[in-house]
Formats: sequence, C-alpha cells, structure tokens
Amino acid sequence: MKCVKIIEKLSQFHTASEDELAELIDTINDEELEFLRKKAQATAQEHFGNKIFVRGLIEFSSYCKNDCLYCGLRRSNKKAVRYRLSKEQIMQCCKQGYELGFRTFVLQGGEDSYFDDDKMCEIVKAIRSDFSDCAITLSLGERSPESYQRLFDSGADRYLLRHETANEEHYNKLHPSEMSLKNRKSCLFKLKEIGYQTGAGFMVGSPYQTTQTLVEDLMFLKELKPQMCGIGPFIHHKDTPFASENDGSVRQCLILLSIIRLMHPSILLPATTALGTADKFGREMGVLHGANVVMPNLSPRAHRSDYSLYDNKICTGDEAAECIKCMSNRMKKIGYMLTVDRGDYKEKFGEDNVQV
Repeated sequence: MKCVKIIEKLSQFHTASEDELAELIDTINDEELEFLRKKAQATAQEHFGNKIFVRGLIEFSSYCKNDCLYCGLRRSNKKAVRYRLSKEQIMQCCKQGYELGFRTFVLQGGEDSYFDDDKMCEIVKAIRSDFSDCAITLSLGERSPESYQRLFDSGADRYLLRHETANEEHYNKLHPSEMSLKNRKSCLFKLKEIGYQTGAGFMVGSPYQTTQTLVEDLMFLKELKPQMCGIGPFIHHKDTPFASENDGSVRQCLILLSIIRLMHPSILLPATTALGTADKFGREMGVLHGANVVMPNLSPRAHRSDYSLYDNKICTGDEAAECIKCMSNRMKKIGYMLTVDRGDYKEKFGEDNVQV
C-alpha cells in the first residue's frame, strides 16, 4: 500500500522524496505497477489526448571523438563502420520525410569534428529555408556555448543531450577520463539558457547503476526541468568493454517512464528505439506507460545498420515509408494515432491544441 500512496502523491503533487522514489523503484509489485501505469497514461492523455508525436531521425555521422565504454561508435572500436552523410543526402532525407508527413527532423551523430560550426550551421539554415514549418532538433553532443548559440541562431529549435547518469562516480565508470559530468550538466543548462527546447535522459540498467543513482537522475531532471527526456534500457554492444554486461530491464524502464510522466506532466517523452529493441512491443508499452513521442528512422537504408550504438537495433532494413506505416499501425492497435505536428513543448497542453 505504501507504493500506492507514493504514486498518489506523485500524481497529485508531481514530486516525491528521494526515499519515496527509491522505495517505489525497489519494491513496486505488478499490481502497483499497473496502478502507476494507469496514472501515467491518464496524465499523458490529459495533456496530449491520444496523439503521438513523430520525429524523423537522421543519423548523419558514425564518427565520434569520444570513447564512452558503452557505445559501439566509440573511437577505440576499430570494427565500427564509419560514414558521413553529405548535406545533399541530409536534405534528401528531410524531403522524403516531409512528403511522409514528418514535421520534426532530428539530426543525430557522434561527436564528429568534421561537422564544425560552419558546416552544421549551413545544414541547419538549408533545412530551415526549405522546410520552414518544421522543427529542427540537434543531437551532436558537447559543444561550446558559442557553438550552441550559432546553431540556435541558424534555426535549430531543440537539442538532445542525454546526461546518462547524474552521479559523478557512476559517470566516471562509463566514460573516459577526459569527459566530465560537470561539463555535461553545464552544457544542458547553457542550452536551456540560450532558448532551446532541451532534452536530457539516461540509460536504465547500465553497468554499476544502483537505485540511488536512478534517484539522482530523477532529482537532476527535477532541477533541470527539461522539455524532453529520453530513457531506454542499456543494451550491450559486442565490440565494447561492456560486451558481457547484462542488458537493462524493460520493466524498470517502464516504471521510470511512468514516474517521469507524473513528475513532469507536460514533458515530451519518447518510447525509444532501445525500448523497442529490448522488447518487440517495447514502444507500445512505453506509450501505455506515459510516453508520447516516437522516432522512426529517416536515414538512408544503406547506413541504418552502420549507426550501431548497441547490438540488434530494430528497423535497420526498412524504408522510411515502411517505418512510418508500421509505426502508425502499431499505435492504432493500442488506441493512439500519429499526429502531423511539430509537437513543441507547451506547459499547458490540451488535446485541442494538437493539429492533425
């Protein structure tokens, strides 16, 4: 019964103590989880109805200067297939996506120094010029404040930068010594200060993670107040130091999705590809636990499998049109529908505000 009381508190006041959050994560049983799920689903529907926002993901570079221990794109992975899309290829992805109804494009890549500010600003300006009614989301990792400002001034609307863990000791076990949690957090606060709709997020079940580090993640989100949050289960990659580590729990990921929805009722919360990889119905379960965003892949099919953050990523062989049709059908089966809308964050967001 104590978990039910915590869930009621979260639903009513959108907050809970660290001890309460830890107890919820550690001790919730299946019956209580169903109660949590229903509360989170109702909260999402109160703000967004049965509409699910769709983002077109363009994975434009598999090069990365970093050496994160969990990532298949880490610079030390000599088996990784490296590629870069040209500006023309990126624009073709956007054109194809626009014709399919996408109104948000997410440009995601490793931290690739080839795509400096001049190149990225040129790409952002071209997308803004040709697709003026679309939102542009960037996921380029850590950059300087000046770089973030230039990209924003060029027309970027949103920026995704998962913090991965809010605990410094844990962060240091997942990343090389030249990276720091302090800088990652500084980047996130700077992005918000500039005016981006900002997304943080973390892996669920990553090596060395504890209930306490998960609670710290939730408390950091409470401090940052991001407009977006992406979480998914840790999935190992065979060519990394964590190749033999156990993958994260789908159940725990669903618990945390629902908690985040109750703590941040208006947040844009994806049912991630990692969740869909970990369980064939993962994205549907994510939506039923409070998620309201999906991100089909617009990348050229020839490179889908080359952007290998983790093993067995889904949809690597599908055409973009197949992806969106499949996703639409999946959502319809659980009572939801994809919406042709930029899907901007709004503090007070009701069903009447959604354009279809």
